[in-house]
Amino acid sequence: MRRHNRSNDSMREIRIAGDYIKHPAGSVLIEFGDTKVICTASFSEGVPPFLKGSGTGWVTGEYGMLPASTHTRNQREARKGKVDGRSQEISRLLGRALRASVDMSKLGENTIIIDCDVIQADGGTRTASITGGFVALQLAVNKMLAQGVLADNPVIQAVAAVSVGIIDGVPMLDLDYDEDSGAEVDLNLVAGADGKIVEIQGAAEKLAFGRDKLNELLDLGFHGLNALFAAQKKVIEL
Repeated sequence: MRRHNRSNDSMREIRIAGDYIKHPAGSVLIEFGDTKVICTASFSEGVPPFLKGSGTGWVTGEYGMLPASTHTRNQREARKGKVDGRSQEISRLLGRALRASVDMSKLGENTIIIDCDVIQADGGTRTASITGGFVALQLAVNKMLAQGVLADNPVIQAVAAVSVGIIDGVPMLDLDYDEDSGAEVDLNLVAGADGKIVEIQGAAEKLAFGRDKLNELLDLGFHGLNALFAAQKKVIEL
């Protein structure tokens, strides 16, 4: 049995607290078990140079981990003088995932930036960031609609993400740090509420796996995503 008597097809406890921070247009604290991430959405006029004059908007994301979020203190990226490669890769994933939830033509020439800061890490920080990032984005859009800044809701559908993996030959859902660090296969699934896949990140850490196992992992992942979409909806409807 896994930690907290969790079955192989169960998510960790999911908690999402909306309007967690005062100043951003949208914000949440999302928790996947012991993983905790603050997600904020900032709305601003204007778009990157390659979109100027297009009439369409832009959504992008930034991800980082606070120094004390892990067992040993991480050095701040500002002290290193450059963005950590992992942070950059997850930031790009975050942006791609959330752009899949928005009709840019309805956003106008405006930009929404989603910042995800990990305050406590126990596996699944990128999947929690995407899941919470969408809620922060929707809350920001709701505020802009109420203020008349946006005429139409640009959000197409919810987007969420979850991890799955194979440990000792057994497929498991929503891996914590200990499970992820010893997994034979590690996969992250990003999808929309319509059931269509936005992105899959996966690799065999020890042994190659067959298509049958991939299908098992995807089925397990979508099972977890349904729970995440339900959790998102509760906050957005408040």
